[in-house]
This record gives sequence, C-alpha cells and structure tokens, in this order.
Amino acid sequence: MYRYDEFDAAIVADRVAQFRAQVERRLSGQLTEEEFKPLRLQNGVYLQLHAYMLRIAIPYGTLSSRQLRRLAEIAERYDRGYGHFTTRQNLQFNWPSLVDVPEILEKLAEVEMHCIQTSGNCIRNVTADHFAGVAGDEVEDPRPTAELVRQWSTFHPEFAFLPRKFKIAVTGSPQDRAATMVHDIGLVIRRHPDSGEIGYRISVGGGLGRTPMIGRVIRDFLPKQKLLAYLEAVLRVYNAEGRRDNKYKARIKILVHETGLEEFRALVEAEYAGLDGPSVDVGDRERARIAAYFAPPALEARPQAQAVLDRVAARDADLAAFVANNLFPHRVEGHAAVTISLKPMGAPPGDATADQMRALADLADGFSLGEIRVSHEQNLILPHVALDEVPALHAALGPAGLATANAGLITDIIACPGLDYCALATARSIPIAQAIAERFADPARQALIGSVGLKISGCINACGHHHVGGIGILGLEKNGIENYQITLGGDPGLDASIGERLGPGVAAQQVPDVVEALIALYLAERQSSAEGFTDVVRRRGVAFFKPALTQAQGEPSDAAA
Repeated sequence: MYRYDEFDAAIVADRVAQFRAQVERRLSGQLTEEEFKPLRLQNGVYLQLHAYMLRIAIPYGTLSSRQLRRLAEIAERYDRGYGHFTTRQNLQFNWPSLVDVPEILEKLAEVEMHCIQTSGNCIRNVTADHFAGVAGDEVEDPRPTAELVRQWSTFHPEFAFLPRKFKIAVTGSPQDRAATMVHDIGLVIRRHPDSGEIGYRISVGGGLGRTPMIGRVIRDFLPKQKLLAYLEAVLRVYNAEGRRDNKYKARIKILVHETGLEEFRALVEAEYAGLDGPSVDVGDRERARIAAYFAPPALEARPQAQAVLDRVAARDADLAAFVANNLFPHRVEGHAAVTISLKPMGAPPGDATADQMRALADLADGFSLGEIRVSHEQNLILPHVALDEVPALHAALGPAGLATANAGLITDIIACPGLDYCALATARSIPIAQAIAERFADPARQALIGSVGLKISGCINACGHHHVGGIGILGLEKNGIENYQITLGGDPGLDASIGERLGPGVAAQQVPDVVEALIALYLAERQSSAEGFTDVVRRRGVAFFKPALTQAQGEPSDAAA
C-alpha cells in the first residue's frame, strides 16, 4: 500500500486550510453558491437533492483498517451513521453539513486520505482490479501503475480544467475486472507476444452515460517506461480538441468518434513524437520505489488449509454457500480473497454502517493483514485470508450483518443512489434493487441462476453502469411517472458490449416481474450452467427475450421460438 511522504501531507494540509477559508466565506455570504461551486467541486463536495454530498478518494480501491475506522468515525459523528461505496471504488457521505466539511477533511488527512479530484473536469480517481496482487492470472500487479498515474495526474496544471471529467482504469489480468473498456483511457498490462517485454495495451474513448461507447485500442503495445509521455499526449490532444460548447458532447469518446480512430491516433502520435519523453516519464529507480510499496505480503503456503475448510463447510450449509460464492483464489496456496457483500436482502446496495465498517476493520486486522479493498461491484474485500480461518471469519461476519453469500449472483446488484439522493436522477434505483433482491432471495434459487450482472441507474448518466449489465435497468421520468427501460447483453470485460434495449419501458412495480420472466427464459434456454446470461443473449439475440415484457404486463404473447 502506498505511504504518503512529507510532501503529500503538506499538499493535503494546505488544501484543507484553503477550503476552510472558502467555506467560511460561503457561510458568511461573501461567496454566492455559483461562486462557491467550482471551489467545492475541487474538494469533492456536491450539492445533492437534500444536502451536500462528500466523495472521498480511495485510490485503486485499497484501504487500511486504520482508514476504515476513520471513515466509520466520520459516518457516526458527521453523517447519519453510514457511507455509500461506489462503482469507482470511492466512498460517499450523503448528509454532511457544509460547516463540518473542513473538519472532516482534516480527519481524513490524518489517515492519508482526501477528496481531491473526486469531482470536476479533471483526471478522477484512478481505479484498478480489486483482486490486484492476489489474482494468479495477472501479468503484473496494476496498483504500481495506478499509483504512478495518480501521482502524475494529481494537480497536473495542464489538465485541471479539461473539457469534461476524465477516468482511467488499469488491469493486469486478461479477465478484466476493472472495466477498462468503458473508461476514457483503459490500460491493460500485457506481455509482448514476441519479446515477452511487459507493457500496456491502451484503449481510448470508452464511457457510458448519455452516449455509451466501448473504448477503441489506440496502441496495442506500449513499453512501460513510455506510459506517462503517451498519456500526456492523449490528454493534450483531448484538451486542445475536445468540445467545450456542449457538455453532452465534451467527453473524449465523442472526440474519438467524430474524429475517427485513425486520425485521432495520428494526432496523438504526432504530439507524442514532439514530447521530450524523459522530462515526463520516470526512470526505473522511481518505478521500483513505487512498486516496493506494493510488494506481496510474506504469506506462507498452507497446503492443508483447503481440506480443513472443506471439512467444516460440509457440516455448515451457510458456510458452504459463502465459500462457494464469496471466495476468490489467491496466488498463495491455502489462501483466498474474501468478498464481503454489501448487498443483504432488502438493503441499499453499497451501503455500510459505521458499526459494520468498524467490525470489518477489526476483522481485516485479524484475518487479512489489516487490508481492505473496494470493488467496482460496491462490495468490500479482505484480500489475504487463510482458508482454514474462513470458518472463524464467517462466524464473526454474521453478527455484523456481513455474511451474505451472494457475491456474483443475481442479488449482487449494482445500483446508484438514484432519486432518493441525487439531484440529477430522474427515477429511484434503491427501491428497485431492493424489490428484485427480495424476489430472488432464496439462496438455492440464486445458486441455480448463477451470475447475471444486474445493474441499475436512476438516470442517463449511468452511475450504476446499466449499459454493461447482463440485465441493465435505466430509470427515467415519463409524463411525471417513473419508467424503467430494460437492456440486455451488456458486458464490462475485455470483450465488452453495450446492452440492447428490450422494448418499451415499464412501471416500477413491473420491473421485478420483467426480471422474473427474463430469468425464466434464460434458464429454459441455456445449454449448461456455464452459459451465462449475456452468452445466451449473444447466441439467441434480444428478440428471444421480448416476450418477458408482455408476460410481465399480463398481455398474451407467443412463446419465444
């Protein structure tokens, strides 16, 4: 885990002091809300539907137990006793008072956290695979790259006022768990097929929202030492050529689309060729210094641990389900990364109470070397758990309400805060997620269905990533009534796809029935339990599933052919 040095501490402390003075001026009336807005956005403060919202950066989704305890303290003292983990590996507090925000920022700074560049038209929090450094399939741990990019992009004077917000994701695995293809820039660490050299495949122009697009590969292989210069070239072209006259057409995806990939690539390559690379990139020594912060923990192989866990799980059905769904193989024998689901039946997805954060911090110290990860699925992860200690961990999670065994299943729903909180939302997301989860609450049924990838957004900004859901649900307002569009066949991985609209939108109360009918068609059609929902959509087409709409609305329909 990266450790702040004295320069980081000084920068963040100065920023907090500046913002404290700005808040005082706003509260005294010296600044209007319009004048204050750009200042608060630079410090992660949004004005939501009912109150201010504070977004806290969690770079590449890595937290220490000390930091999680501080988040619990802030939730309890300054908010309403909980926080919301997002699809960008951040944490949001939905109810802070503006007068308290500078003090919250001070308390965050004490544990090496901040809210810098979590909003505004700048390079946002750099995200990565939540199983980074754990997964046996990765070419290289992506966190040192993410940290390098974070340091380069923080307070970059040329990119503080881009045409629009800018998001970068990094994965070191061929199983893309960082959704790189729907980011403005996606970095995939790979080996050169001929030389074996480690470098990057770079995609540009991905993004969701009003105009969803899959990123396009601009460089199939870039040597590691050239990364920052190439990113600098991409950002310079975007900063110079991106539209500023229309915020809906200001993202780099629109520039790439309207310019054309080949012409855009030529602009980037020309800019890149004109850069003094050594003045931008860092040398091997600096890369090694950063990488040393992410050295693998000294875990010893435990060859008997799996047998111990199997024996205990054979006598405990709840533990067996937890093991089947919430464990991810660790590269060190006898260990696993354990997903802690923040999706108990009927609860808002991604929320964790102060008590739960505190309990999980204690469990991280006891079972996972004090480390926690935040996933893009709005769950938390203990990355270094010995298999023979999983029964004890599971027993401790239960009293905290954190033992839900649904990671990756249909009730592991991604959802934005929606109209319950967000000023931009046009419909509710949380009640829809709750209703679907309750409909499919039976554990045996969830296990039968398997992975679906259900994602819900409360507006076209797509914070719930509905476009890349196997089943995507988009809430809109139609004639003063909440209306929900269903899309099918989305995928956030390297073989990414945007879901296709199923048909006309449906009323809120009909959404669970539509999902029910979709799942029934899927189960009847799939050729094996290994064929996922999106696999069937790709094989049969969206038309095969259209009877789900009429069936849910109580209208007669022909059976799907």
